[in-house]
Amino acid sequence: MRKDITVTASARDTRGKNEARRLRVKGFSPAVVYGAGVDPVAIAVDPKEINQILRSASSFNTIFNVDVQGQLAPVIIKDWQLDPIKSTLLHVDLKRVDLSKPIVIKVPVHTKGDPKGVKIQGGLHEIINREIEIECLPDEIPEEFTVDVTDLSIGQSVRAGEIPLSGSMKLVSPPDSVISHVIAVRTSPAEEETAAAAATTAEPEVIKKGKKEEAAATPAPEEKKKK
Repeated sequence: MRKDITVTASARDTRGKNEARRLRVKGFSPAVVYGAGVDPVAIAVDPKEINQILRSASSFNTIFNVDVQGQLAPVIIKDWQLDPIKSTLLHVDLKRVDLSKPIVIKVPVHTKGDPKGVKIQGGLHEIINREIEIECLPDEIPEEFTVDVTDLSIGQSVRAGEIPLSGSMKLVSPPDSVISHVIAVRTSPAEEETAAAAATTAEPEVIKKGKKEEAAATPAPEEKKKK
């Protein structure tokens, strides 16, 4: 999704770990702008501005402008690195975007509603894929897709091909990719063995009880002679 955001960047002449450390000490993060048939340019950006974009609803699908010494270019975040301990931005790759050509991006998919296969049938709702890949014009990138799973019964699923697309959007993911489904709750092998053992021992007890009752109802031979 295209946003009216401009990130001001400064060109950097040197690269390497030492230069990256010096930039971070000054409060900047190293970055690279590439793509659209133009040579890559090494730049320095304010990590706070990039983090705000990553934390927005459209996140890494946000198309914004980068201003390098007065030259504006629409870009999208293609890759970034975070410090594993401090979670600070270590590096970011920005790709130039041609607004007149479709691009391939991944869009999050969310589900809403409580499946009747869970509420009524006692099944389990599983999320298999949380995003799909589509191709569309940069100005038509959606923030997310939402699918209603209320009517799902046990054994039913929602697939990527069922998600409605609009405008220039085309599905890139396999149409039969499962987004979510409702399955029956399976018992563990131990529970199945216990149930089978209970069924096996219950039948002989009933048979024994019947034999005792039959024996009690039939007079003994000695009692017949006395009568």
